[in-house]
Amino acid sequence: MTGLGPVAWPPAPIRTERLVLRESEARDRVAFIELFASPEVGTYVGGPRPRDELERAVPEVPGRRPGLFVIDLDGAMIGMVTLDRRDTERPVRVRPDGGEAELGYLFLPEAWGCGYVSEACAAALDWFADVFPSEPVVLTTQTANDRSMRLAAKLGFTEVERFEEYDAEQWFGVWSSVTP
Repeated sequence: MTGLGPVAWPPAPIRTERLVLRESEARDRVAFIELFASPEVGTYVGGPRPRDELERAVPEVPGRRPGLFVIDLDGAMIGMVTLDRRDTERPVRVRPDGGEAELGYLFLPEAWGCGYVSEACAAALDWFADVFPSEPVVLTTQTANDRSMRLAAKLGFTEVERFEEYDAEQWFGVWSSVTP
């Protein structure tokens, strides 16, 4: 994984009770465009992108990069989960030098409220804990995003700090597979 350390990518697909976390494929292109063009999805991440711009910019096989899992339900992409190194220039960190792994997720609105997001994120965190034992994962979300705040608590993230960024109050939490 680029930036996360020496690990082979992609891993074998990860299967949960209802989902498969896998590498992106060409058949996911339409769902990627839907995801980034959605006004609902864009509410807390800078807004939707214009569909015509996405049609031109999204590659034939979108999102194929280390750290990005497509979330597949019954053969169709419903969202994505990412694990990336947090930019060391961003405010707040749990390690003095920063660069912590950061969990991100975007799901199509029709997948909301079904438990898919927590199921997929928990599977990605379990995978991460197996590959990088005892390394913390961080999460940042706007405090106004009630769904993400509830998800962070459900996944076991602990609040570290709140701060202002992108003209909104942000919540910053940490998760560890190591029990204190």
